[in-house]
Amino acid sequence: MGESSGSIPGPNQPLEERLLFLQENMVNFVNQYDLPVVEVALVISKYIRIITSQLQNAAEESGEDLPTSLLEPWPIDSEGELPRIDSFPLERVLDSVDQDRMEIFDTIIRTILNETEMPFVSSITVLRDWESKVRIQLSESTSPGHLFSPMKLPDGF
Repeated sequence: MGESSGSIPGPNQPLEERLLFLQENMVNFVNQYDLPVVEVALVISKYIRIITSQLQNAAEESGEDLPTSLLEPWPIDSEGELPRIDSFPLERVLDSVDQDRMEIFDTIIRTILNETEMPFVSSITVLRDWESKVRIQLSESTSPGHLFSPMKLPDGF
């Protein structure tokens, strides 16, 4: 997972350390491999679906309601009209993704979430932040080729 990753903090480590470890490893991998925005989007959306489903089940069992900020994508500032995803040739896009690279990114996220026993709410907050960055970059896409541009992360993200 990279030289600077160190060992995965255990569940008894402070939550901030576990969150920072997750964030650093995700950023390092995305930057090191110039992961295309579409690949980041697919992996992030998978985990958001899994975790929100778990959160919803837990909330239903205890008769609680979850805040919208956990269940729905965060609002983004976007110039102009968002492109419609159905305007892109989805099959060609999916045929062009690098499954191996996506599997490694997936494994990094899954391993860190499981090994650190990250709370669902903390996990979803990190993933929603990533999702908003992905959506901003996707909102600037005007052609399928832009989907394969490397994910741009702000300095200090």
